[in-house]
Amino acid sequence: MNRDVTIIEVGPRDGLQNESGFIPTEKKQQLIRMLADAGLRRIEATSFVHPGRVPQMADAEEICSSLDGIAGVSFSALVPNRKGFERAARFRLGEVNWVTSASPAFNRTNINQTIEQNLEAFGELVPLAKAAGLLVRFSIATSFGCPFAGRVNPDDVLQLSQKALAAGADEIAIADTIGIAVPDEVYDLCSRLIQACGQDRLSLHLHDTRGLALANTYAAYTAGIRTFETAVGGLGGCPFAPGAAGNVATEDVVYLFERMKVRTGIEFSKLLDASEYAVGLSMRMPLGRIRLVENKEHSTIAY
Repeated sequence: MNRDVTIIEVGPRDGLQNESGFIPTEKKQQLIRMLADAGLRRIEATSFVHPGRVPQMADAEEICSSLDGIAGVSFSALVPNRKGFERAARFRLGEVNWVTSASPAFNRTNINQTIEQNLEAFGELVPLAKAAGLLVRFSIATSFGCPFAGRVNPDDVLQLSQKALAAGADEIAIADTIGIAVPDEVYDLCSRLIQACGQDRLSLHLHDTRGLALANTYAAYTAGIRTFETAVGGLGGCPFAPGAAGNVATEDVVYLFERMKVRTGIEFSKLLDASEYAVGLSMRMPLGRIRLVENKEHSTIAY
C-alpha cells in the first residue's frame, strides 16, 4: 500500500469563511500564493455560496480570476447548488466540491432539503461538471455526529457514499464537522469505506473541536486513508454547525507525517510562513500547535 499522502488545503475557503470581518481580497490571494509556493498542489480557494449566507465568500469571482497565473495547482471551489456551479464554471478550476450531510436534520436546518432531494440536484450537476472537465468531490458533512440530532449511524454514511459514487462523484470526502469523532470510530468507518468505495476515492476532513483531530488523522492513515483535507493555522469552523471549531492544522498534519517518514511534498518552512500569515488574517483563536513551538527560522525542524 502506498505510504505517501495528499493534502488538500481548504484554508482559503473553510478556514476563512467563518470570519466576522471581511478579509481584503488581495490578502486572500496572497495566502493562496504562499500555500502554492509551499508545495500544496490541491487548494480549495473559495465558495460560490450566496453572499448573504456567507459574506466572507462574496469575492469568489475575484479570487478565481486571479488563479490562472499559479502553475501546478488544482484549484477547487465549493458549489452549493446549480447557480453556484454556473458561477464557478466560468473560471479555469480543476475541481468542484458539493456538500451534503449524512444527517437529515442538518440538511433540513441548513438547506431545507432532504438528503434525497440534495442527491437528485447533485446528479443533475455531475454531467455539467464532467463536460467542463472538472473533477467532482462529494463531501459528506456530519459523518460522525450532528449538532441537531446527535450521533450519525455509520451505515448511513456508507450508503450515502455509494449513492454519490453511483451518481458520478469522483471522490468522497468524509467530514467530522463538529469534531466529535474518536480514533476507533474513525478507523472503523474509514476501513469500511475503503472496502466499499476504494482507497483512492476517499479523503478525510477533520475539525479539532475536542483536540482529537491529529489522533483521528493517524487512525485514518492506519486504516488506509491517504488524502486529508486540512486548513493552514487550524483556522475555520462551520457557520451552520453550532459549536464547530477550526480544522486540523495543515502544518500539524504535515509535521506528523514527515516525522513518520511519510512524504507530503510540502516545504515545511514555507508552510509555517503561510500559517503565520493566515493566523494574522483571523480574529479567531487558531488551533494549530506546531506553529507555536517552532522558531521563526524553523531551525528545530529535523525530519
